[in-house]
Formats: sequence, structure tokens, C-alpha cells
Amino acid sequence: MLDSHFFSYSDGTLCCDEVRLDGLAEQFGTPLYVISRQSLINQFRSFEAAFAGLPHFTCYSVKANFNLSVIRTLVDEGCGCDVNSGGELFRALKAGISPDKIIMAGVGKTEQEIEYGLNSGVLLLKSESVSELKAIDRVAGRLGKKANVAIRINPNVTAETHPYITTGDSKEKFGIDEAELGEVFGLFRTLPNLSLDGLDMHIGSQIFDPEYYVAATQKLLDVLDTARLLGFDIKWFDIGGGFPVTYDPQKPATPIDRFAEKLVPMLDGRGVTVIFEPGRFIAANSSVLLTKVLYRKRNHVGKEFFIVDAGMTELIRPALYQSHHEVISVKRHEDSVTADVVGPVCESSDFFARQRMIDNVREGELLAVLSTGAYAAVMGSNYNGRLRPAEVMVDGGEAKLVRRRETYEQLVQNEV
Repeated sequence: MLDSHFFSYSDGTLCCDEVRLDGLAEQFGTPLYVISRQSLINQFRSFEAAFAGLPHFTCYSVKANFNLSVIRTLVDEGCGCDVNSGGELFRALKAGISPDKIIMAGVGKTEQEIEYGLNSGVLLLKSESVSELKAIDRVAGRLGKKANVAIRINPNVTAETHPYITTGDSKEKFGIDEAELGEVFGLFRTLPNLSLDGLDMHIGSQIFDPEYYVAATQKLLDVLDTARLLGFDIKWFDIGGGFPVTYDPQKPATPIDRFAEKLVPMLDGRGVTVIFEPGRFIAANSSVLLTKVLYRKRNHVGKEFFIVDAGMTELIRPALYQSHHEVISVKRHEDSVTADVVGPVCESSDFFARQRMIDNVREGELLAVLSTGAYAAVMGSNYNGRLRPAEVMVDGGEAKLVRRRETYEQLVQNEV
């Protein structure tokens, strides 16, 4: 999906803010991620405006895009961070955020990561199992610290989304099952190094229907009532992220205001600060992936292929989730052709679009794969010995390199 506020055509050439994308490709090469800083800010502010009537704290989900400049842009806006590993915690701290604005999640945190979070002074450690609660208590005791903990509840709400991004269903690995809550609350009486400060849930990504949030939030509110009856002072109430964005113009996302209309009345006046964890919502449409058409070919049945220099190593979502990404020409063309847009990786799943109407570009011209701000660069790889692309951030009329392109030497620098 093209964020028309920040990506648009000017004199027939696609631009980011005021910067021509063909010029960026010439300067920095392809494949190339181009990020609009103002798009990130605009999305964050629109989210904050929707929930302005509710005491809340928004923590950007770093897993969506962990480029330091992306994190820093949002930190400068007052955003917190949700991290899922020691590596993401390291990145968030490197970006300059105060540790007391970081919540640390992850279904399989190691003791080293737990120690890193506690020593860093994160706001909350989120626990997803009885065994993990015992591990956090053990590490905190060894360090002589009290761990501020939120427990992630699995609300057993199955949202209508891709099965790989469904996280609130009892069939999945995430969270503490409702049936275990009695044991968990009792455990806090016996583990001296833990303080139960928060409740948490996350039901998945790309949730278009607000009623799934309503159902899951009501379940978590029932847990809040139980916790308070048992004497726990719950300060934080985390309902996760998963708010939708538009990838395919034929399936527009539900406006964020629709979610706020349902959730604010449920949550206001509950005596807690609500935590949100938007990631994709903020980052997805802030970036495009520029790629050059290397070759065109047509097979004996007349099928057309555009072979480009980016592939599943730069954007694995079409292969992994069968996801839709719009693909457009950087230079506008009057005519179009039905073609597959495929990459150079040695896999049949290496494609961006199949049998799509595409501008009739020639070899050597540029295409832009849209909506690559979330789960593109972060899920990239060196498969086939490919080099990770450069990343550029545009702010108004200025373009800044925010990640250098890898070199062949860097592919082997850690091998002995």
C-alpha cells in the first residue's frame, strides 16, 4: 500500500517526501530500503490521538523493524519499546531509550537474557509460563533484585488472521493458560523475588475486527478483578498490538478509531495504565523496497517474468505468509503487462507477485515493492550468500544512510 502522504509521484517519478527514488537507487544501489521518517511519526501520532482519552503507554514493538534510526525516531516522540530478546533490548538501549520505558517479552527467554533485562532496569519482564516465573525469581534472587513482572495470559480467542500470526489461541505456545491462573497466583506467594505488577495478552497480528479485542480484553479484565481480590496491586494492563494496516487496496484496514471506540469505554476508569504494543501499524507503510529489473523472459505458454535483484532474502512475507505487497514502477508507464515478479534466489517460492498487472518496465528499470517497513529487513537473511541491502531514511528533502550495504567480507567475518 502506498502511503500517499509521504510516497507519491512527481512528474512521473515516484518520490519519498521530496526525494526522487531513482536518484536514491543511483546513489546507494539496489536492492534498497527507503524509509520515510515522517510516515513513522505520522502513524505514531495518529495512534496516540485515537487513544488520547485513556491513560496509556505505547511501546513500539521493536521486532517489526529494529533499525536504530527507526527506534530513535519513535523514542524522540515519547514512545516506549517492547522487546523480545536480549538482542532487541541491546538495540533499543543503543537507540537511546531509557530502560524504564522498555517492556521485555519472549516465550523462551534464557537466564542470561533475564539477567540482562534485570540489570538494565527494564520496566517489566513479561512471563509466559510457571517455569519461567521460577527462573526469573531464581535470577533475581542471585542478583539481589526484585523483578517487576507481568504475566501473559492466553485468552483462548482465535482471531481471523493467518495461522502463523495467531497468538491468542490455546493451540499456540504463547501465554499462561487460563486453567493455570490459580497455581500462578499462588506461586507469587512463595517466590520472594517477584512482584506481580501487570497483566498482558496478545491475540495476533492483522486483526481487522475490533470484536476480537473486545472479547479478549473482557477476559483479561476478569483476571484483573481476580488478581485484585487476591490482594495484588496491578498497575499495568497490556493488551498487545496487532492493529491492522492496508497491504492490498482491495482489503483496506479498519481505522484505528474504530478500535478506540470499543476499547476506551471498557478500559477507562479501571485504575491501571493500559499498554499498547503497535509495531506493524507504525512501521509497515513507512518503507518501500527498491529493486532493479535484471531480465525479462517469456516461456512457451506466454507467461511473462520480471526477474529482479531483490528476493525472499529481503522480503520473505510472500513466501512465508502468502502475503500481498503492491509492486509499482518507479517511472510511470502508460501500458502494463501481466507478469510474475520474481527474485534471484534459488527457490520457486522466491516471488513478490504472481500474475499481477505490472507497468511494462524494461530491463534496467526500477520497481518499488510497497509496505516493506515491517517484517522485511528484520526477517532478511544471507541465504544464497546474498548481501543485506542498505537502508536509507528520508526526512523532507534530506536522505540519510542508516544502514550500510553488507560486504562479502562481512559474510565470513565470524567464521573460524
